[in-house]
Amino acid sequence: MTPAKPVNASPEPLDACPGQARPEGLSPPAPADGPLPMDHTQAILETTKLVAALLKRSGLPFALAGSVAAFGHGMAARFQHDTDFCVRPQDADAAIKALEEGGIEMRRAPEDWLVKGRSGGEEIDLIFELARRPVSTELLERAHVKAVDSVWMPVLAPTDLMDSRLAALCEHYCDFGDLLPMARMLREQIDWDRLDRAYRSEPLPEAFLHLLEGLRVIGYRGGARDGRVVVRDDHACGPDDRAGAREAMS
Repeated sequence: MTPAKPVNASPEPLDACPGQARPEGLSPPAPADGPLPMDHTQAILETTKLVAALLKRSGLPFALAGSVAAFGHGMAARFQHDTDFCVRPQDADAAIKALEEGGIEMRRAPEDWLVKGRSGGEEIDLIFELARRPVSTELLERAHVKAVDSVWMPVLAPTDLMDSRLAALCEHYCDFGDLLPMARMLREQIDWDRLDRAYRSEPLPEAFLHLLEGLRVIGYRGGARDGRVVVRDDHACGPDDRAGAREAMS
């Protein structure tokens, strides 16, 4: 008779089952007493806080950019694969030195407008040219100081954040799906008049602004008597609403 297995015995690993191999692609179980893996979102935030602390210590002007900056303004955490920081071109070497002295591995990138770093398994982009425009003192001075996961740091202003995303649109990258949630969430904080003036003659940004008109995220730009873009309180409208609004403006 086979002896009964103790109730508190640990289950046998799948590899030990006679005649049964581990399914392909299944990683071995983590040790019972080992630490749990860090959530990817939290890992990016931890790296963001480290970089911000080092740059603040250096005294160099900088601002958080990208999806983590949108999170700093209240967006849900929808991070891509890295954390982005803007510095002026003349401060790039000093910023690289400050991060390296803080234990971050930095490396030159093939692109000539940023350098890359890595810490805690997460990627860092140190950007000194945003959407083909050099990072300026004025841009950094417009940044808002925000608490990002409890650490205060300068974050690109919402209008500048949206501006950088619109300027980056091209025929090879034209994903409005990423921009629309940002426009909805930050619409009352964005200077739509400024963006309307800047991108009236740019087909792809203009197409996105036209989409925001149709969804009534912003007001109709072409017929407002005072020439201003009005932020709407509702999020969608039907054909009759659009027709009525255009008739009222004519």
